[in-house]
This record gives sequence, structure tokens and C-alpha cells, in this order.
Amino acid sequence: MRCPFCRVDNDRVIDSRSIDDGANIRRRRECVSCRRRFTTYERVERQALSVVKKGGIREPFDREKIRSGLAIACGKRPITEQDIEALVSAIESECYDNYESEVPSRAIGERVMELLRGVDQVAYVRFASVYREFKDARDFVDELEPILASDRAAARMMVGGQAMVAPGATVPGGAGVAERATEDPRGR
Repeated sequence: MRCPFCRVDNDRVIDSRSIDDGANIRRRRECVSCRRRFTTYERVERQALSVVKKGGIREPFDREKIRSGLAIACGKRPITEQDIEALVSAIESECYDNYESEVPSRAIGERVMELLRGVDQVAYVRFASVYREFKDARDFVDELEPILASDRAAARMMVGGQAMVAPGATVPGGAGVAERATEDPRGR
């Protein structure tokens, strides 16, 4: 393996670890010439998979495009590079497992959004805005309404005829952190 720093092809492996449930190997290497360390990843080369775009154009599957899109959506969010790499690996594995030679770009985009929604809602909306080509603020509102509705439902727990608001959650009408929003079960 050629050193990325001094370009000499002479290194030794310091550590090897299986990652992604054994699908990949991470190797720490040290250049014998300059003594700097670097990491390489090894994965099984699979049969070529093509992505079918909207207009019917086909291009080779490129995990780096998914990683790049996720990195932009997750920018300045509490999501690590390892989290992004795990998402990319999961999506790549699903594509190879579920499609023989061609995968629709729509299937990839929808799966990215599905996974992102569970990881970070802001990153999800950022990705959705580009993927679904939002034209104006209304498109954002339409995408956010189901998220907000499910958050409101999860924040309310019925206890003895009163709605308990989970710590840190907000409810319509401005009830805030750890407050009790009284609700009469008879509607009064």
C-alpha cells in the first residue's frame, strides 16, 4: 500500500479489525519510511450495480455519492463520520441484497430519508429538501407536519385523565418542559 504522505510503497499493518458485522476490515498501517500512520478499509468487491436515474440514465453505483449527500445533510449536526459511514454501509448492503444488477435511484433516496429520519430530524429535512426538490416554504411545512404530529403524540402520555408532557417536549399552545397540560377527559 502506498503511503498517502510520502508516497513510498513500504508499510506495515499495526492493527486489523473487522467492522460492519464482518463485511469490511479496517487496517491501521505505519509507513516504514516516514513513520506516519494511516487507515485503510478492505471490502469484498461485489458484482457491479447500476443506478437507474429518473430519466432512465444508468450509472455505476457509487457509495461516495451517498456519503457526500449524507455529509452535507448532517453538517454541523451531532452526527459522527462513523455514523455516516454506518448509514452508507447499511444502504449499500441493502442495495446489493435486494437488487441484482440495477437499483432505482428513487429506492436509494427513499431509504436514505427513512434512515435519516430516525437519526436526526434536521438532517432528514435538509436531505429531503434537495432530494424532493422543495420549491418554497410550504414544501418544508408539508414535510414537517407528520414529524411534528408524531412528536406531539409521543410527548403526551395519559395519566389519570391528564396529559403528561415528556421532559424537553413541547405541545401545541406553548406548554413547555415538564409542565402538566390539564385535559378534562370529558372535553370541558
